[in-house]
Amino acid sequence: MLSRIAESLFWIGRYNERADMTARILDVHLQLLLEDPWVDEATACRSLLSVMGAADEQPDRELTRADVLRVMTVDRRRLGSIAHSVSAARENARRVREIVSTELWECLNTTYTRMPYTVRQERAHELFAWVRERAALAGGIVDAVLAQDDAARFLQLGRMLERADMTARLLATRDLTDGSGASWTTILRSCGAYEAYLRAYRGMPSARGAAEFLLLDVRLPRSIAFALKGARDSLRALHPGLDGRDRDTHTGVALRLLGRTAAELDYRPIDETLDELGDRMGEVQRAIRSASEAVHRQYFPASGATMWAATPVPAVGAAAGPAADASEEERA
Repeated sequence: MLSRIAESLFWIGRYNERADMTARILDVHLQLLLEDPWVDEATACRSLLSVMGAADEQPDRELTRADVLRVMTVDRRRLGSIAHSVSAARENARRVREIVSTELWECLNTTYTRMPYTVRQERAHELFAWVRERAALAGGIVDAVLAQDDAARFLQLGRMLERADMTARLLATRDLTDGSGASWTTILRSCGAYEAYLRAYRGMPSARGAAEFLLLDVRLPRSIAFALKGARDSLRALHPGLDGRDRDTHTGVALRLLGRTAAELDYRPIDETLDELGDRMGEVQRAIRSASEAVHRQYFPASGATMWAATPVPAVGAAAGPAADASEEERA
């Protein structure tokens, strides 16, 4: 497979998942603002944009929910917005039209053509639900229609790396408010994990239980542990016989980084993780960024590494976002 085709497939998976998870994060945060009228809206909106990598947006004035919706939902120039992710997924699918199925192309193209240019606050939840449905449809087509060869593995690799990163960002938003039970319930609902949590834990969500479920439960598709395992499985399928001990390959580096991150989450006491949730999620994002760079050096050397940000992830866990998330072709 040509490296340019593999790269486009990888980014279709990432951009589709990014649109989905960005919609989930925005939905969670805006609901938390509505639930707690005492939260300072300007500070909370600025913190959310910082988590999503858009802290540079109009730093000289107070931001409102309307600004967050515009910047992170319909602004096609903002790397990391839903509209940009939808557009980029469709453009990458166009470049590999001979590889992806007609159903997948039509799904991504329809989402692109129907993506609105404006959104009213009272209709935001409906838009986020629509974006999640379209992303789920694209993912289902990949699983049900696309031949499970290297093309599907690159799609799955991008999808799982992005899911782990964005779930970490979703958990990082937990530090943006002082809510407790209600906010954890909202976060679980945003991942579609609330009912699964009730069945697994047989009780109302607690901070410890919800964090453990979203971080460590390998049966939950939205958990970080599930996503990291899926990414490692895809890497092993792309490079049979390879494991993290093969230090002379970039794929081996990526496997070690992802495996170490999963082990650190698994073996660190959950209470300790909760006490430093922002820092721990920042570590997860940095590991995923480094693993993504290793994947690019192994399989897409002509394009150079693409990453979420050019600046380090802040220590408080508010990860820098997609300020530099563009391929060489997009920059050109």
